[in-house]
Amino acid sequence: MGELDLFSEATSSTDGAWCVADVTRRARQLIESGFSPIWVRGEVSGFKAYRSGHWYFTLRDADAQVRCIMWRSDNQQVRTPPDEGVEVFVEARPTVWEDRGEFRLTVKRLLPTAADGEWQVKLEQARAALDRDGLFDPSRKRPLPRFPFRIAVVTSVDGAALRDIVAVTQRRWPVVELLVVPTRVQGEGVEAEIRAALQFADRLPDVDLVIVGRGGGSREDLWAFNTEIVARAVAAMSVPTIVAVGHETDVSLAELVADARAPTPSAAAEAAVPNLEQVRAGVDQMARRLGRGLTGRTRLAKERLARTTDRLTVAIGSIVDRDRNRVSELGAMLDALSPLRILARGYSVARGREGQVLRRMDDFVLDIPFTLTVGDGKVNAVPKAPADG
Repeated sequence: MGELDLFSEATSSTDGAWCVADVTRRARQLIESGFSPIWVRGEVSGFKAYRSGHWYFTLRDADAQVRCIMWRSDNQQVRTPPDEGVEVFVEARPTVWEDRGEFRLTVKRLLPTAADGEWQVKLEQARAALDRDGLFDPSRKRPLPRFPFRIAVVTSVDGAALRDIVAVTQRRWPVVELLVVPTRVQGEGVEAEIRAALQFADRLPDVDLVIVGRGGGSREDLWAFNTEIVARAVAAMSVPTIVAVGHETDVSLAELVADARAPTPSAAAEAAVPNLEQVRAGVDQMARRLGRGLTGRTRLAKERLARTTDRLTVAIGSIVDRDRNRVSELGAMLDALSPLRILARGYSVARGREGQVLRRMDDFVLDIPFTLTVGDGKVNAVPKAPADG
């Protein structure tokens, strides 16, 4: 390695050396860019709560210690300040205070390392991982089908949750078909079983909706639904999914990633299916509205048809009168040109035995009969030689 030049990147000193502010500023930039918020375990030492509301303390273990600050806006969520020497979990972001050149942790959350604290840390770690992947995004949530006919229920066959779901769905929407996918909902290794049950339900044909749930219980009983493995399995479902986990006031991670949540399995069943009586009432109301609408439209159409008929009658009458006059005019013209009209004026037409018109004297042959058509009939005649000749 070459010789280190301490003045190669000096920024503000006239002699080319780093100033202290440059060093601490660069250190803070490097520290903050290299760390995301992390969870740290340690004992509290030298705790001080100032009048401003901010907390200052040191977090230490057998090998090291680090100064910490927790701003008032963050520590208001902690029920009681930590006692001296108590072990805690802190969610913090490492930083460097430039004016003092001190490495510190800016604490956002503080939890005791007792059982509840350990549960909470695991919960927050799973929540952060799911949030990074966008699984809490509201835009992911799909609407529930209005009229489901096949629902898969992932729960324990021995629990009250299944009985409640069956009772509610049969009362509200008897046509629904329930496919029960049994699984344990608490106990050692239950997370993998719930995931397998969800994956199996997702492969069932023609399923419109999936309900996942269980009855109430303690935090430990309900913990499987706060695990990342179950939450990701719920998020991966290809059909809309409702999650209902007991009577806990806290919402589980599985409920947060689901398309819908319900406080109890009975409430999930009510959200899943419509009320048959309400559907019937809605259909009856729609039928009445449709009947009134059709009656009004029929009356309007009848009135329009009557007006149209009147206009057509007038128009047809006008056309008939016009054509009648035209026929009369043509009849008069034909009558004037008719040969009968000419015959009526005293003219006659001579026709030979073949019906040919005899127009000249040479067309007549002595003693050969011919027909003479006059105004009121026909006369048979025979040409004769003149008496004097």
